[in-house]
Amino acid sequence: MLFTSKTNDLPDGKLIEKFLKTNDRHYFGILFQRYTHLVFGACMKYLKNENDSEDAVMDIFEKLLTDLQKHEVSNFKSWLYSVSKNHCLMKLRKDKTIKYSNNDLIKTEGQIVEMPEPMHLNSKMEKELQLENLEKALQHLSKEQRTCLELFYLQQKCYKEVSSITTFSLKEVKSFIQNGKRNLKNHMITNNG
Repeated sequence: MLFTSKTNDLPDGKLIEKFLKTNDRHYFGILFQRYTHLVFGACMKYLKNENDSEDAVMDIFEKLLTDLQKHEVSNFKSWLYSVSKNHCLMKLRKDKTIKYSNNDLIKTEGQIVEMPEPMHLNSKMEKELQLENLEKALQHLSKEQRTCLELFYLQQKCYKEVSSITTFSLKEVKSFIQNGKRNLKNHMITNNG
C-alpha cells in the first residue's frame, strides 16, 4: 500500500481508526512519530533518567498496540499522557525500596509514617506487602487528608500547588496534611504493631 504525506496529516482519530480496521502498523507508526517526544517528556518528568525513560517509551507504545483495541479513545493525546504517567508511576512503585529503622519514617517519595520498631525486609514480596498496607491505611483517611497527602508526598507538590489543585485554602491544606499524617501513623501503629 502506498502512503502519502496526506496519510501523515490525518488526525489521530482517523489514524487509530485505520490502524484498527487494517492492523497496518504504518498508521500506528505515524502516531509513534507524532508523540514520541510527548511520551519521553512525561517519562523524564517521573523517572528522571534518560535510559529508563527511553525504555518506558518503547514499553508504552508496545502496550498501546493492544490497548487501542480494548479502549475507545476520544482524545488520543491526553489518553496517551495518562497511560504514560500511569506506566511511570507503576514502575516507580515497583522499583521503590522502602527503608525501615527504629523510629524512622516509611519512605515512599517523602516521610509519612513513623514505625514503632525496626523492621527488616528480606524480600521484594515483603516490601510490596508493606506498601500495600500503607495504601490500605491511606484509604482510612478522609478524602481530603488522603488527597492532600498523596499530592504533597507522593507527587511532591508544594502547599500552594496542593491548594490550587484541590481548591482548599493554604491553611486547610496544611491542616489536612498534618492531621492526615498523624491519623495515618496511628492507623499503621494500631494495625501493624
